[in-house]
Amino acid sequence: MITTTGLTKVYRSAHAPDREVTALDGVDLHVREGEVFGVVGRSGAGKSSLIRCVNLLERPTAGTVTVAGQDLTALAGRGRRAGKELRRARSSIGMVFQHFNLLSSRTVKDNIGLPLEILGVSGRERSTRALELLDLVGLADKAASYPAQLSGGQKQRVGIARALAGNPQVLLSDEATSALDPETTRSILQLLRDLNQQLGLTILLITHEMDVVKTICDSAALMRGGRIVESGTVGELLATGGSELARELFPVGGAPSDPGRTVIDITFHGDTAGRPVISQLSRTYNIDISILGAAMDTVNGRQIGRMRVELPGRYEDNVVPIGFLREQGLQLETVSATGAAPVKEDAK
Repeated sequence: MITTTGLTKVYRSAHAPDREVTALDGVDLHVREGEVFGVVGRSGAGKSSLIRCVNLLERPTAGTVTVAGQDLTALAGRGRRAGKELRRARSSIGMVFQHFNLLSSRTVKDNIGLPLEILGVSGRERSTRALELLDLVGLADKAASYPAQLSGGQKQRVGIARALAGNPQVLLSDEATSALDPETTRSILQLLRDLNQQLGLTILLITHEMDVVKTICDSAALMRGGRIVESGTVGELLATGGSELARELFPVGGAPSDPGRTVIDITFHGDTAGRPVISQLSRTYNIDISILGAAMDTVNGRQIGRMRVELPGRYEDNVVPIGFLREQGLQLETVSATGAAPVKEDAK
C-alpha cells in the first residue's frame, strides 16, 4: 500500500544556503495493505520528515513515494493537471496530528466536515458524513460542541474522524498519542485498531513509545540518522538475533558479571510462552538457573516475552542444556560477559 524508494530529504537554511541537514537518507519502506506499521526512533531520527513526505506535505529531495499503486512524486510540481491529480490522490490519505490542529471557531461537526468543504461537497452531505464519523469514534453527542469544551482524548477522536472524512485507504499518524495520558492513549490505540479492522485501513504511525508498537503494530521499523536500520513484522523482529527493536520492546537488562558462567537471552512466543520450560530444564539436568531479567506482554493477542538466564559453567559446558532449549522451539542468543549485544545462536 505504501512504498518509498531511496527517499531523501535535505533541508537548506534560507539564511545560510550552503548549510544542509539531511533528514532522510535513502529510505526504503514497504507497508502492506491492511497492516498497522509503526516507525520508532529518537528525536531527530527523521520519523516526522518521513511521514510528511509520504503524503508530500514535504517534497522529497530525491526518491519516490508510491501509495495505493500511484507514484505521488511523479505528480509533484508538474503543472496544473498534475497538481489536481496530486490533490485527488491525497484525498485517499488521512492525517492525524500530535496537537489535534482543530479550528477553535468551528464546532466539532464543522471541523470534521472541513476536508469535504475544501473538496466542494455539499453542506447536507458534509453534515451526514460528519455525524456518521462522530458515531464511529464514539462522540455522537458532541456534534455541536467546540474544541475548547473537549478533553484531549476527545479532541484526538475528532482529529481521527476528520482524517476519515474522505474515506481514505491510508491513515498517517504523527505521534498522535504522545500528548495524552496513559489511559487515554490506550483508548485511542484501541480505536485505531478497531478502525483498521472494520474499515480495512492501512495505518502508518510515528511514535517514540515502544508500548504503542506492542499494543497495535503488526510491523515496525527503527530509524536512526535518517535511515531505517531494521524493519519487519513484530514476530520476525523478536525472532531475529541481535534485533535492537526486540531489545527495546522487551528489555531484560542484567548484564553478566562472571565470564565463567553462560548467559542466554530466550525469546518465548506462541505455544512456548505458556510452558514451564525453565523449570523443566533445571529438573532434567539438575542445574541451578539464575533469572537475571524478564519481560512479557501480549502483542496483537499473542503472548510474547524475553528472559535472560544464567547457567553455571562456560558455554561449552552447557551445550546439552542449550540443545534442550532449542528443541523446545525457543529463540536463543548468548550474551557476552562485557554486556555487549546478544549474538544469535546457531539453530542447527
